[in-house]
Amino acid sequence: MDLFNTETVDIFVKLFVAMFCGMLIGTERLLANKTAGMRTYALVSMGSALFVVISVLISSQHQGSANFDPLRMAAQIIAGVGFLGAGLIMIKDNHITGLTSSTGLWVSAGIGMSAGFGLFGITAIATFLTLFIFIVLWFIEKQIQKTTFAKRIEDFTSGDNH
Repeated sequence: MDLFNTETVDIFVKLFVAMFCGMLIGTERLLANKTAGMRTYALVSMGSALFVVISVLISSQHQGSANFDPLRMAAQIIAGVGFLGAGLIMIKDNHITGLTSSTGLWVSAGIGMSAGFGLFGITAIATFLTLFIFIVLWFIEKQIQKTTFAKRIEDFTSGDNH
């Protein structure tokens, strides 16, 4: 494979965009002191893009073949990332942790898939929205949790309702 032909450059760009977007999301997770960080998100996103690129290349080689569906590879990414995400979810002192990191990892896989298919607009939008969710909604959640109403709900659900 020639390293400087247009197909190879296109593949590099797809993988790089996916890696970079996953890294951005992972950076926020790292700063939030979460289990999965920059490397995990970057690898999942880039890996998803890689599987999509492979699927596209293989489907172009087998174009016209009966019963050949290039989206099967993309569908299997979801199952694989679901397995990784399940490993992030923990129950500690009757409190579930890791759900947001797990779902962020799952979305990062989708971002990688969109980069792998060359859908860079969708890749950028999804990365922006994911970071919005992690950063802005985290701040809003913290503000809500500080309210008296939220504390009453927490006391009620924990069985401490005097």
